[in-house]
Amino acid sequence: MSFEQRVRDLGVDLPTKVPQRGGVVPCVEDGNILYVSGHGPEDNDGTLLFRGRVGAEVSLEDGYAAARATGVQLLRSVRDHLGSLDRVDRIIKLLALVNSADDFHDQPAVVHGCSDLLVEVFGERGRHARSAMGTSNLPLNQPVEIEMILRFR
Repeated sequence: MSFEQRVRDLGVDLPTKVPQRGGVVPCVEDGNILYVSGHGPEDNDGTLLFRGRVGAEVSLEDGYAAARATGVQLLRSVRDHLGSLDRVDRIIKLLALVNSADDFHDQPAVVHGCSDLLVEVFGERGRHARSAMGTSNLPLNQPVEIEMILRFR
Protein backbone atom coordinates (compact mmCIF):
# COMPACT_ATOMS: atom_id res chain seq x y z
CA MET A 1 0.00 0.00 0.00
CA SER A 2 1.24 3.47 -0.80
CA PHE A 3 1.87 6.13 1.83
CA GLU A 4 -0.67 8.32 0.03
CA GLN A 5 -3.29 5.57 0.50
CA ARG A 6 -2.40 5.16 4.18
CA VAL A 7 -3.01 8.89 4.73
CA ARG A 8 -6.42 8.59 3.03
CA ASP A 9 -7.24 5.47 5.10
CA LEU A 10 -6.45 7.43 8.28
CA GLY A 11 -8.95 10.09 7.16
CA VAL A 12 -6.26 12.77 6.96
CA ASP A 13 -6.93 15.54 4.45
CA LEU A 14 -3.81 17.07 2.86
CA PRO A 15 -4.87 19.86 0.48
CA THR A 16 -2.21 22.14 -0.97
CA LYS A 17 -0.67 24.14 1.86
CA VAL A 18 -1.55 27.78 2.44
CA PRO A 19 0.98 30.26 1.01
CA GLN A 20 4.19 30.69 3.01
CA ARG A 21 4.77 33.76 5.15
CA GLY A 22 7.90 35.88 5.39
CA GLY A 23 11.30 34.85 4.09
CA VAL A 24 11.25 31.30 5.45
CA VAL A 25 10.55 28.39 3.11
CA PRO A 26 8.74 25.26 4.30
CA CYS A 27 11.31 22.82 2.89
CA VAL A 28 14.92 22.81 1.71
CA GLU A 29 16.46 19.95 -0.28
CA ASP A 30 20.11 18.94 -0.01
CA GLY A 31 20.77 15.90 -2.15
CA ASN A 32 18.14 13.38 -1.14
CA ILE A 33 17.63 14.91 2.33
CA LEU A 34 14.68 17.20 2.97
CA TYR A 35 14.76 19.65 5.87
CA VAL A 36 11.25 20.73 6.87
CA SER A 37 10.89 24.00 8.80
CA GLY A 38 9.15 24.15 12.15
CA HIS A 39 5.37 23.86 11.91
CA GLY A 40 2.61 24.35 14.44
CA PRO A 41 -0.86 22.87 15.00
CA GLU A 42 -2.89 24.59 12.30
CA ASP A 43 -5.97 23.48 10.42
CA ASN A 44 -6.00 23.28 6.63
CA ASP A 45 -6.80 27.00 6.39
CA GLY A 46 -3.80 28.05 8.50
CA THR A 47 -5.80 28.78 11.67
CA LEU A 48 -4.08 27.79 14.91
CA LEU A 49 -6.04 24.94 16.56
CA PHE A 50 -4.56 25.17 20.07
CA ARG A 51 -3.08 28.00 22.14
CA GLY A 52 -1.30 27.99 25.47
CA ARG A 53 1.25 26.15 27.54
CA VAL A 54 0.96 22.41 28.05
CA GLY A 55 0.40 21.71 31.73
CA ALA A 56 -1.35 25.07 32.22
CA GLU A 57 -3.93 26.15 29.60
CA VAL A 58 -3.46 23.00 27.48
CA SER A 59 -3.87 19.45 28.83
CA LEU A 60 -1.45 16.63 28.03
CA GLU A 61 -4.16 15.07 25.84
CA ASP A 62 -4.69 18.30 23.91
CA GLY A 63 -0.91 18.69 23.63
CA TYR A 64 -0.76 15.24 22.03
CA ALA A 65 -3.57 16.25 19.64
CA ALA A 66 -1.68 19.48 18.84
CA ALA A 67 1.47 17.50 18.03
CA ARG A 68 -0.54 15.17 15.78
CA ALA A 69 -2.10 18.16 14.00
CA THR A 70 1.42 19.55 13.56
CA GLY A 71 2.44 16.24 11.99
CA VAL A 72 -0.36 16.65 9.47
CA GLN A 73 1.00 20.08 8.54
CA LEU A 74 4.51 18.65 8.16
CA LEU A 75 3.10 16.00 5.81
CA ARG A 76 1.31 18.70 3.78
CA SER A 77 4.57 20.58 3.27
CA VAL A 78 6.43 17.40 2.35
CA ARG A 79 3.78 16.43 -0.17
CA ASP A 80 3.70 19.96 -1.63
CA HIS A 81 7.49 19.87 -2.04
CA LEU A 82 7.95 16.30 -3.30
CA GLY A 83 4.65 15.91 -5.16
CA SER A 84 3.81 12.66 -3.33
CA LEU A 85 4.41 11.10 0.06
CA ASP A 86 5.33 7.93 -1.81
CA ARG A 87 8.73 9.52 -2.48
CA VAL A 88 9.55 9.46 1.25
CA ASP A 89 12.18 6.81 1.96
CA ARG A 90 12.79 7.38 5.68
CA ILE A 91 11.90 9.83 8.44
CA ILE A 92 15.26 10.58 10.04
CA LYS A 93 14.71 13.05 12.89
CA LEU A 94 12.20 15.30 14.60
CA LEU A 95 13.06 18.30 16.73
CA ALA A 96 10.08 19.32 18.85
CA LEU A 97 9.56 22.27 21.15
CA VAL A 98 6.74 22.14 23.69
CA ASN A 99 5.42 25.38 25.18
CA SER A 100 5.43 24.15 28.78
CA ALA A 101 4.20 25.25 32.18
CA ASP A 102 7.05 25.61 34.68
CA ASP A 103 6.20 22.32 36.40
CA PHE A 104 5.41 20.30 33.25
CA HIS A 105 8.01 17.65 32.49
CA ASP A 106 6.31 15.20 30.09
CA GLN A 107 7.29 16.78 26.75
CA PRO A 108 8.01 13.37 25.13
CA ALA A 109 4.40 12.25 25.75
CA VAL A 110 3.16 15.36 23.93
CA VAL A 111 5.42 14.80 20.92
CA HIS A 112 4.29 11.17 20.63
CA GLY A 113 1.26 12.69 18.85
CA CYS A 114 3.44 13.51 15.84
CA SER A 115 5.67 10.43 16.11
CA ASP A 116 2.69 8.08 16.29
CA LEU A 117 1.20 9.64 13.15
CA LEU A 118 4.45 9.21 11.22
CA VAL A 119 4.65 5.53 12.18
CA GLU A 120 0.97 5.05 11.22
CA VAL A 121 1.67 6.51 7.78
CA PHE A 122 5.17 5.21 7.01
CA GLY A 123 5.43 2.07 9.17
CA GLU A 124 9.03 1.17 10.01
CA ARG A 125 10.24 3.93 7.68
CA GLY A 126 8.48 6.40 9.97
CA ARG A 127 10.47 5.43 13.08
CA HIS A 128 12.91 8.24 13.78
CA ALA A 129 15.36 9.83 16.17
CA ARG A 130 13.81 12.67 18.15
CA SER A 131 14.40 15.48 20.57
CA ALA A 132 11.52 16.85 22.67
CA MET A 133 12.32 19.98 24.64
CA GLY A 134 10.30 22.30 26.84
CA THR A 135 10.32 26.04 26.33
CA SER A 136 8.69 28.97 28.11
CA ASN A 137 6.82 30.20 25.02
CA LEU A 138 6.43 29.74 21.26
CA PRO A 139 5.22 32.00 18.44
CA LEU A 140 1.49 32.82 18.59
CA ASN A 141 1.37 31.01 21.97
CA GLN A 142 1.11 27.68 20.13
CA PRO A 143 1.69 24.62 22.33
CA VAL A 144 4.13 22.84 20.00
CA GLU A 145 6.46 23.49 17.09
CA ILE A 146 8.07 20.59 15.26
CA GLU A 147 10.63 20.37 12.47
CA MET A 148 11.58 17.24 10.54
CA ILE A 149 14.42 15.77 8.52
CA LEU A 150 13.77 12.98 6.04
CA ARG A 151 15.35 11.10 3.13
CA PHE A 152 13.47 10.82 -0.14
CA ARG A 153 13.75 9.08 -3.51
